[in-house]
Amino acid sequence: MWGASRADAVGEFQDRIEAAVAGSSYRMRRTGQGFDLVVDVHGRERREHTYRVALRPSEKAFTMADIVRGTTYDADPGRIRVGRSVSSGRSLYVVTSRNPDGTRYRFSSADAHRLIRGVARELGWRELMPTSVKVAIGFGIFGGLVGIGVLVGLAIAFWL
Repeated sequence: MWGASRADAVGEFQDRIEAAVAGSSYRMRRTGQGFDLVVDVHGRERREHTYRVALRPSEKAFTMADIVRGTTYDADPGRIRVGRSVSSGRSLYVVTSRNPDGTRYRFSSADAHRLIRGVARELGWRELMPTSVKVAIGFGIFGGLVGIGVLVGLAIAFWL
């Protein structure tokens, strides 16, 4: 019975997300651990933004990581260069452009973050930071402390 309620909780989370993105440019893919929410981002660089959500029903918690795959095309006379990139972690960016028909296109990576967190909050789930984000925060703090140490050292050296 306890296992069934965990499966029900995961299914309800997935169903709510699926209903929320129905008819939009987002595509939801259920995975063994949760789901991926995928959207194609139009602009100078073609991007596929994947919000990978891993659910932990025993803790009623989830982690969310962004995986952004980008492709750029640079046409030189006589040849076309293609560049590809992949980043993962937490990506926050906004893209605005004009569609060929003249309408304006806007994408904010924060919109899906808010959607996922909103559904989680309604269902009583809490967000845990993925390991990649924890590591990035650790390096950021370490780098900040090194920078402060260098500034203090320079201040002392030039003061004397």
